[in-house]
Amino acid sequence: MDVSPHEARVRLEAGHKGPLSVAGRLDLTHTELTSLPPDLRCYELDARGSKLRSLPKRLEVESRLILDACAELRELPEGLTAGAMSLRECRSLHALPEGIETWFLDLTDCSRFERWPATGNIHSGRVRLRNCIELRTLPDWLGRLASLDLAGCVGLTEVPASLEITGFIDVGGTNIERLPKSLAQVPLHWRSVPIDHRIAFEPSRLTAQEVLAESNAEIRRVMIERMGYLRFVEESRAKELDADTDPGGARRLLSVALEEDEPLVGLACQCPSTGHQYFLRVPPHVTSCHQAAAWLAGFDDPSLYNPAIET
Repeated sequence: MDVSPHEARVRLEAGHKGPLSVAGRLDLTHTELTSLPPDLRCYELDARGSKLRSLPKRLEVESRLILDACAELRELPEGLTAGAMSLRECRSLHALPEGIETWFLDLTDCSRFERWPATGNIHSGRVRLRNCIELRTLPDWLGRLASLDLAGCVGLTEVPASLEITGFIDVGGTNIERLPKSLAQVPLHWRSVPIDHRIAFEPSRLTAQEVLAESNAEIRRVMIERMGYLRFVEESRAKELDADTDPGGARRLLSVALEEDEPLVGLACQCPSTGHQYFLRVPPHVTSCHQAAAWLAGFDDPSLYNPAIET
């Protein structure tokens, strides 16, 4: 017999061990529970911010399973099924279980996630893997998806040729240099900004003239990122606001005016040990090289920043 969500929570917090069938949405947000009883059934389970370390075998969730910010969650049961699974900021989760099945999967900011199961099924829904920095591969079984968000997955270099996407793919901040021919016509995003193939995969062909002519500020910012700040300011003949020499070498504070956007201001300097050139962006209100260096080092008051040498 089903119990009410309130009664179910009371039982669980009292240490209930047996099977439990809940009528409706079970709210376990921010509880101190570290585990749940076996054979738990509910329409929706929301345990975001809880102390859960694992989920029980034979857990049945008909609709949404929400486990966002469960910092101690380390594993999920084999054969886990739910209509949608949100596992955002589960920073201790390394892998998904065998036989996982869902329509929508969100692993945003799961910084330790790295291992897919050999088998699984995502029924033509959305998959979000933003900032899964340990992820190196995508499984062939992903198949057909509505959209795939890979922004910030710095370890990814390719996507499987078997993948089909009916909506868009976001490749912002990844190391993916090309897509399979099967995805050649799929719309591209760069951290949620719609872009074209050349911006995504041929940044060496971009020019400062093109960037400055771009009317859309969001696309323009992506183009500058893809070009690289240093090349952009060099090609755009940036205005020099200040120049000096510190113990690490010569440096310049440069500015480029951007239409309908704040100016791009940054400190051009070189690493004293490697000689590598850098352009480090700073807020537009900065007016001197020393103030820029102080801001980059975390000092609001430039007078307090007096290093013997810049590193």
